[in-house]
Amino acid sequence: MIYWILKYLVIGPVLKAVFRPWITGAEHVPKQGAAILASNHLSVVDSIFLPLMLDRTMSFLAKAEYFTGTGLKGWATKWFMKGTGQIPIDRSGGSASEAALNTALQVIGRGDLLGIYPEGTRSPDGRLYKGRTGLARMALVAKVPVIPVVMVDTDTMLPIGSSLPRIMRVGMVVGEPLDFSRYEGLEDDRFVLRSVTDEIMVALQQLGGQEYVDEYASKHRQQAEERGETAPSAFS
Repeated sequence: MIYWILKYLVIGPVLKAVFRPWITGAEHVPKQGAAILASNHLSVVDSIFLPLMLDRTMSFLAKAEYFTGTGLKGWATKWFMKGTGQIPIDRSGGSASEAALNTALQVIGRGDLLGIYPEGTRSPDGRLYKGRTGLARMALVAKVPVIPVVMVDTDTMLPIGSSLPRIMRVGMVVGEPLDFSRYEGLEDDRFVLRSVTDEIMVALQQLGGQEYVDEYASKHRQQAEERGETAPSAFS
């Protein structure tokens, strides 16, 4: 109930009026039935604008830290995340990764749309980074299509480290669904999982034209911080 109130009566109309978001390819999202929407990740607002522009209920897997903050800001963030359908996950690996998979499968099992960022974290510089294979495993276990989505200019609207957004238009480009039914029963084969993941990342790169970096975004960010560097924006 909170989801629909926020989307259609409170936050949604304000965001659409102020930022005038646009979307192309929305017809590739099925009107019913489960699917995974795999998106590049440029800004924290990605999880807001994509569900806003789709007619169906959609949930994103979000890092657990968004749900554990303290004080007024922490409470507001937690309330907003829950109200907009975000699902907390522990990204520490091991049993936590298995719990994330089970949580995602529950959403898909209801026939809903699930949003995932295959890069695992926001891009530190606007480029597209190597995908994590957890998405591939979810898709193969659940037997659902993966729909590539590219967010446009959300990193310019609200860059990493900024608290106030710029008033500008942002967009989304939705690609054609990817079918991985040919790999049925191979969800535990790490070579298959890497192949599926790479196919998804290629689709995202071709859809958005971002420069691709064949390493994990989290590793690149850590190395840059250790060198005391800030990588320039490279989104095209």
